[in-house]
Order: sequence, then C-alpha cells, then structure tokens
Amino acid sequence: MAHVKMIGVVGAGQMGSGIAQLAAAAKIHVVMADVDEAALKRGLTAISTSLARFVKKGLISQEDVEETVGRVKITTSLADMKYADVVIEAVSENEDLKKRVFSELDKLIKPSAILASNTSSISITRLAAGTERPQQVIGMHFMNPPPIMKLVEVVRGMATDDTVFETTKALAERFGKTVSCSKDYPGFIINRILMPMINEAFYALLEGVGTAEDIDTGMKLGTNQPMGPLLLADFIGLDTCLSIMRILHGGFGEDKYRPCPLLVQYVDAGWLGKKSGRGVYCYESSL
Repeated sequence: MAHVKMIGVVGAGQMGSGIAQLAAAAKIHVVMADVDEAALKRGLTAISTSLARFVKKGLISQEDVEETVGRVKITTSLADMKYADVVIEAVSENEDLKKRVFSELDKLIKPSAILASNTSSISITRLAAGTERPQQVIGMHFMNPPPIMKLVEVVRGMATDDTVFETTKALAERFGKTVSCSKDYPGFIINRILMPMINEAFYALLEGVGTAEDIDTGMKLGTNQPMGPLLLADFIGLDTCLSIMRILHGGFGEDKYRPCPLLVQYVDAGWLGKKSGRGVYCYESSL
C-alpha cells in the first residue's frame, strides 16, 4: 500500500470527514471536497474535535492532532483530486447524485486511480457502468462514525478487478479496520440484515405492540445490542433508513422489504431523527 500517497474524499459531512480523518491519521495526504464551503469548515472542525477526544484518552498527542489535520486540504473543486490514488465518494445516499459525482470524477482523476463509494446499499455495478473505468470502481462502506467503528464492508461490482479489490482491502486495514466482503446485492450484508430489523421495529410501534421505549429496551437488553433499533434509526437518519428500505424493496421485489407506513410518515413530516431534532424520540430541548 506504499503507493497510495493521496486520497480524495467527496463530501464533508459526518461520514466524509470521518473517512478523511482516518486517512490523515494513517499518514496519507487527503483532499476533502464539498460544494458547500461551510460544510468543509464544519468537517475540519469535526476532525479536530474527534482527535481531541483521543488526546483526552491518552491515545495520541497534541502533536499528532496537528500533523493529522495538517494533512487534510479542503476544496470546492473536484479538479483538485487529479493526483489522488484513491477517491472515496461519501455524498448523500442518492443514486443519481452518486452517478453524477462518479461521472465527473472519471473525467478529472488520473487513469490509474480507484473510485470507491461509501454507499450502504446502492449497486456498485450500476455506479461503475456510468464510468470509463468500471474495473476500478468498488464499494467501501464505512460504519458510522468511521473513526470509532471497526468495520469496513468492501463490495465488488461485476467488473471490479482483483488488484483493485486487494488494494482497497489493504487500505481499509491500513486504516485499522476489519474488512467484511460482500457481493453486489441490494443492501449488501449489513443493511440487508439491519434495515429489515429497524423496519420491523416501526411495524411493532405502528401496531401498538409496545411503546418505543419498550421496543428499544427489549431489543437492547434482550439481544445484547448497544442500543435499540428505533434509537439507532434516529441516529442513522430516518430518511436514510427509508431510502435503503426502498432500495431493498425495489431490488428484491418482496413484501418483507416493504417500508413501514409509519417510517414513511415520519420522513414526510420531516422527523428525520437526531439530525432534525425529532424522530422517534425528541432531541430539541424546546419540545
């Protein structure tokens, strides 16, 4: 992996900034791009804040923080990624948007560069088909938050080259992650299992089987999970959960993947979870 000297990250949100932090901490130079300058500044602040927590725990020094942040360059232009060896896309979970980003990057980055997507459910094969380098397109699904969660789900498209797969797997391991490899089916491994559980929890809430608190407490303590499925959905974002359920439903065509009407209603109401201040639970002090 010595030849990977620069990584591009598209998207400066929680996932993008977290991935940029991992790469910079692994002593790789990073170019983080976003169309929103304010988002870029927030992303840098998030990296500094996250690293400060590691300092408090005695895991790194303040000098490490300064060196890591110093390896991250921010930009609003994808053209600044022309020298990147790997570009990781971490924009919203919208297939059309991801295809547009890939199409633009394909024209700008060097021919040898790998295009990776942080998608949690969208077909890598379809994303790759919109580029002139389908053999160099791969899925690199980080868990949220990337600096903390130990897993990266690597997904091969139909055309993904073996060398690209091995390079991507080694890169994830260089970040200190354990790799789970998935074939390119809707939802891959993690969300094909996780999202139907969350969706079923919404059905249980809709049908009055239990309150949100009872459902979450039962699943947390009864199945030894760190948090219940409804609280987890709030942290993921209910709009993201709904988007993934629609991908599963459309991809497999089976009723067991049909999004719960209550989940749809919450998203329609703008109750997207923690990020909007309200989801299954309320997070705004005024509510």
